[in-house]
Amino acid sequence: MIYKNILPGIFISRSNRFIAHVEVDGGMVVTHVKNTGRCKELLVPGARVELQKSDNSTRKTQYDLIAVWKGDRLINMDSQAPNKVFGEYLQTGKYIDGITHIKQEVKYGLSRFDFYAEAVGRKIFIEVKGVTLEEDGVAMFPDAPTERGVKHLNELAQSIQDGYEAHVVFVIQMTDVRYFTPNIKTHPAFGDALAAAEKAGVKVTALDCVVTENSLVIGKSVPVAIREREERHNA
Repeated sequence: MIYKNILPGIFISRSNRFIAHVEVDGGMVVTHVKNTGRCKELLVPGARVELQKSDNSTRKTQYDLIAVWKGDRLINMDSQAPNKVFGEYLQTGKYIDGITHIKQEVKYGLSRFDFYAEAVGRKIFIEVKGVTLEEDGVAMFPDAPTERGVKHLNELAQSIQDGYEAHVVFVIQMTDVRYFTPNIKTHPAFGDALAAAEKAGVKVTALDCVVTENSLVIGKSVPVAIREREERHNA
């Protein structure tokens, strides 16, 4: 995944979920934040960020905030990027061997899963979650309670009863993390649902990304510790 028209800036403030004020070349620009999550640990005053300037002159904001530096670590925070980079990865056949069919945004029950794929004798639902939260090298999801995420996990588990194969893939929008675990502290119900889904047969995968100022690509598999934080929380 490639971005065009990238320029650096300094984060100043966030007016709301969608709008940030960023210093660029000594001036202030209004920027669209491409992530409606809290991202409080990332968007701190003075943080270095990467912006994309739009070619569309009719837009209310000419810039999109797509990445932020957390120390020496560059984190992509474009909420649309995980589906795009995973879609590219899925098409290579590296995730599912012998894939013959891919379709996006497929309805099942009360959910709409990100991908439906087919291989010989396999019908597969895949839900993708982007991860931007990191503490001490541990990637976590979610950064805010997500009832929608719990619903997706429950319906993935249900789909197995209907003869489908089900996957949830956590696309970690950074590199060099030690492992992934659900953020039980922020949303215990999500951690419970993830553990239940895995027990029901849902495959849980975490993949990191190689991030540059103007690109994002799936990197390597990251260990998943579903119950570690659950046990720590209950201790």
